[in-house]
Amino acid sequence: NPLSGTFIDRVGYDVPLLIGLAVMFLSTATFAFAENYATLFAARSLQGLGSAFADTAGIAMIADRYGEEPARSRALGTALAFISFGSLAAPPFGGVLYEFAGKRVPFLVLACVCLLDGLLLLVLVPPCAGSARANMPVGTPIHRLMADPYIAVVAGALTTCNIPLAFLEPTIANWMKESMGATEWEMGLTWLPAFFPHVLGVYVTVRLAAKYPHLQWFYGALGMAIIGASSCMVPACRNFGQVVIPLCGICFGIALVDTALLPTLAFLVDVRHVSVYGSIYAIADISYSVAYALGPIVAGQIVHTMGFVQLNLGMGLANVLYAPVLLFLKNVCQMKPSHSERNILLEEAPKGLYDTIKMEERKG
Repeated sequence: NPLSGTFIDRVGYDVPLLIGLAVMFLSTATFAFAENYATLFAARSLQGLGSAFADTAGIAMIADRYGEEPARSRALGTALAFISFGSLAAPPFGGVLYEFAGKRVPFLVLACVCLLDGLLLLVLVPPCAGSARANMPVGTPIHRLMADPYIAVVAGALTTCNIPLAFLEPTIANWMKESMGATEWEMGLTWLPAFFPHVLGVYVTVRLAAKYPHLQWFYGALGMAIIGASSCMVPACRNFGQVVIPLCGICFGIALVDTALLPTLAFLVDVRHVSVYGSIYAIADISYSVAYALGPIVAGQIVHTMGFVQLNLGMGLANVLYAPVLLFLKNVCQMKPSHSERNILLEEAPKGLYDTIKMEERKG
């Protein structure tokens, strides 16, 4: 992610996005035909590399294209809804296709989706002109962004709020089987209902942010409180219907946090640094990756040594305790643009890569 963020800041968004889609096409096709651990390991590593480019470039492109609120929150919220759909629909999608069509079909379908997406990118997104790329503002180095206390608070919130989802995904199926005798289809469909409250959370946050943009920090804090309470409720559930309720609460809370804080990252870059978004959304992707990388390793160990109840109580407590930290962001909306870096060049200079390209086209 640090490398992809820096690369995106230097060359724009379209080329890294295309690279990411190409690498994911290759990795997904490799999954379909892999027959041993080494090949699976290589495919998984390629998938991580591809997503580092595609995810970061895609979100950064949206933030660059939609520079004003509430359009930015609405566009990022739409992207988050589709990210959620991919994550939550994947288990039943893969399970059904695997059951009726075999191992290769799910991966080949996804490889075709990557290929189609890459072709659409080539057709619909105009390539960044060389002159526009040369006139791009110089992005703030990622290490300086990570040292910004406001950005650090947001990154910490993104990591903390995703820990329950990342830690429950590898552990909840086994717990459901042992504690309530859940069937295979129940374990496979556990997360699918949570997609709908996630979309609802995105919609609610976008609407509230349009009316009360100064309360973005509060929406994030409220989301973390909901995540914390929902995490603590999971061990008390005794059947499939009951489990769905706190999982829906977790995903609703994550939607509040993500939809409120991802536009805040772009705003912080606009007012405190330079309006180039590759590195800042690389930091966001790192925050997610930390939670999901630790999930399969740490969560299983905690369940084995301390128990499933203690895992959920710990995750819930972490979110509840972190929520007040977002008070640090309360006055962010009152910040004015900084003139400390390349923004000092012209008061009316184009902001972001998209506006730079448009200015070059008008000059031409």
